[in-house]
Amino acid sequence: MTLDISKYPTLSLANTPDELRSLPRDTLPKLCDELRSYLLNSVSQSSGHLASGLGTVELTVALHYVYNTPFDQLIWDVGHQAYPHKILTGRRDQLSTIRQKEGLHPFPWREESEYDTLSVGHSSTSISAGLGMAICAEKENKGRKVVSVIGDGAITAGMAFEAMNHAGDVHSDMLVVLNDNEMSISENVGALNNHLAQVLSGNLYTSIREGGKKVLSGVPPIKELVRRTEEHLKGMVVPGTLFEELGFNYIGPVDGHDVNELIKTLKNMRELKGPQFLHIMTKKGKGYEPAEKDPIGYHGVPKFDPSHTSLPKSSNSKPTFSKIFGDFLCDMAAQDPKLMAITPAMKEGSGMVRFAKEFPKQFFDVAIAEQHAVTLATGMAIAGDKPIVAIYSTFLQRGYDQLIHDVAIMDLPVMFAIDRAGLVGADGQTHQGAFDLSFMRCIPNMTIMTPSDENECRQMLYTGHQHTGPSAVRYPRGNGLGSEIHAEFSALKIGKGRTLRQGEKVAILNFGTFLPDALEAAEKLNATVADMRFVKPLDETLIEELAASHDVLVTLEENVIAGGAGAGVIEFMMSKKLLKPVLNLGLPDRFIPQGSQQELYADLGLDSDGIETSIRGYLA
Repeated sequence: MTLDISKYPTLSLANTPDELRSLPRDTLPKLCDELRSYLLNSVSQSSGHLASGLGTVELTVALHYVYNTPFDQLIWDVGHQAYPHKILTGRRDQLSTIRQKEGLHPFPWREESEYDTLSVGHSSTSISAGLGMAICAEKENKGRKVVSVIGDGAITAGMAFEAMNHAGDVHSDMLVVLNDNEMSISENVGALNNHLAQVLSGNLYTSIREGGKKVLSGVPPIKELVRRTEEHLKGMVVPGTLFEELGFNYIGPVDGHDVNELIKTLKNMRELKGPQFLHIMTKKGKGYEPAEKDPIGYHGVPKFDPSHTSLPKSSNSKPTFSKIFGDFLCDMAAQDPKLMAITPAMKEGSGMVRFAKEFPKQFFDVAIAEQHAVTLATGMAIAGDKPIVAIYSTFLQRGYDQLIHDVAIMDLPVMFAIDRAGLVGADGQTHQGAFDLSFMRCIPNMTIMTPSDENECRQMLYTGHQHTGPSAVRYPRGNGLGSEIHAEFSALKIGKGRTLRQGEKVAILNFGTFLPDALEAAEKLNATVADMRFVKPLDETLIEELAASHDVLVTLEENVIAGGAGAGVIEFMMSKKLLKPVLNLGLPDRFIPQGSQQELYADLGLDSDGIETSIRGYLA
């Protein structure tokens, strides 16, 4: 989208941070207005993350104005809020391509720009990475500054506190900016965020703490009163005292939408030594009323008309797999008071909104804390309840130690409802759910299920909930296939697949929702199709039968081939000396960039045409 200079006269003068820094400071409020307008107009035409970026316009302008980027290093946490940063760092005219195949990356990405210091997609990493850069900047001794921006949702993760604890110990020069908009993707939870949401200016507390002690120190009764008042205020201003206890110099909270005041504060803090902490208050969706009123709905948006007060509804009548899961939770909880559902800050994405309303005492949003989510479920299972952890495939990676150490070793009945398994499309490399079958399959005691349609998903969730050990049901992002969903529950026999089409010579062993493509390819090849259902334990009897009656076996999965379901089939066959050719179809040994799911399936040969072509090529 080429910039209309008449509409954006100030923004047109700031295509890079160097140009931005040459502008008079009194033009910056106008620049912020134009930047916000440009962001809204661009994202409404292209789709993407909106509300977070609208809230960080002034902060982005102030940081690039005060700091000499890219020499000074700026690290964004997650990166939903980094669209204004992309606009100001030479990528303005490409913003309309964001999240699309071969377009701008959805998050900060090192290969895309020298201004992006950290390629990022998971939250709560900016302080750790920033501290590493700050330690090395000190060693380099060229005056390089380091700034880490983190949100109030991301700072709930343990990793952020681990990093701050270390920063306070090594005492390197760095600035952490807490962008406090009282809202991560979902509403924040937990005691820390209740305190962060209190917009207490620290002036009263500071004056009582410093001035009060000096003036009143000689008067014992009042001195005691001051001490008690200070303790009371510490209870209310936990962020300041907490971060100071960790070794940071805490300043704030300050208005994150006053660009010139932000610049003054940042200029002062730039020269301070040791770890600095600036707490700013912002509004998610700032400047666009519908997004301010509904920051969750406007977090990630489809194409829409900014003049309308609501987002367009999806035209797809088929339910999403997330909705299938949400409906299962509500139906199951109505029968089973021992069901406990846990999510790490993804209530909306995981389809749990209705469940949270109808069964609030059985619903736990633990904020961005995947490790805690898994071990919380461990405690519930030990206590005799039946916990279900709803988690995206890419985020389960963050709780891997807990999955092994706290769930599988004790063989506890914890079920993992793994959403966004396989390719998610527009979020790119950091969010593709490519690895969960591989990293779960090697864990003893795990039962792993791959539903091929909506009803299979519902019945597998029921099967996992009834199971007495750890289980996982993994399903993709997006809508189902239009299959009939049976309201009544029926448990599947663990480790048993089913043959859906009988053919000759070639047998396709399907794991997951590529089943329609497998059947379509099989029609053209006259191949047998088996829906394996279980990755662990495998239906060994079925594999033996198919190997005995076919010339070639083909495995099909939406997971990396390395260590995946197909690898499990080959391991079993070799252990039984079943010497038959096996073709593994799945994701390649590389990180998959963004694009629509259908574009990526076609590129990787995982649609029906690609499956047919691969099999014909293997047979040739």
